[in-house]
Amino acid sequence: MSMSQHPEGARAQLLAAAQTGDWNPGVLPQLPEGVEARRSAVLILFGVLDSIPAPTPDAAVAKDLDVLLQRRAPTLSSHPGQVSFPGGGREPADRDDVDTALREAEEETGLDPTGVEILAALPALPLAVSNHHVTPVLGWWTKPSKVAAVDHAETVEVFRAPVAQLLDPATRYTSTITRGGVTYKGPAFDVDGTIVWGFTAMVLDRLFDECGWTIPWDRTDERPVTV
Repeated sequence: MSMSQHPEGARAQLLAAAQTGDWNPGVLPQLPEGVEARRSAVLILFGVLDSIPAPTPDAAVAKDLDVLLQRRAPTLSSHPGQVSFPGGGREPADRDDVDTALREAEEETGLDPTGVEILAALPALPLAVSNHHVTPVLGWWTKPSKVAAVDHAETVEVFRAPVAQLLDPATRYTSTITRGGVTYKGPAFDVDGTIVWGFTAMVLDRLFDECGWTIPWDRTDERPVTV
């Protein structure tokens, strides 16, 4: 059994990647010069699913390792209907980006933040389409709590996606979207019809690479994003 086949092994690999990894996906459009972006943070929360059986020896990660995701309401003005990490804009009462990520995750999913161990706050990344500077906060779910969509005007679904399924080459492809005459390409995941693309997919893709979990997949399989 490899290190990543045990929950603590995966935690250790995430922590090591956070300390040594190159966190700029490289394909994110940059923010316009002279425009002040809003500071935001998202919680990338890994945990262990209770209902998933033990891992197979040759898997990249344990089958019971998961990451918390949510689907945004289709009526939102920013990133409507997209799958995302819990998170949002920084408020004056937030002490730092970790505070923002945990507060937003609690408000959106109902999780108990006392059961979350913060591994690292990664370097902020640009999210030009909505003019945000987003800090990914990497967490480990030491004591998982019940989660669900709290405000359906913002979030329509909260779910724990098995990392092994996200890593399966059969779920992976390159998404394409054209804005202003420019075509952008990035990694995407099709998990039983749930499409993860854009910022969320780029961060997951980079994280998987830095942890050494990525299984080679067909990057020439290009599919347009439907929005």
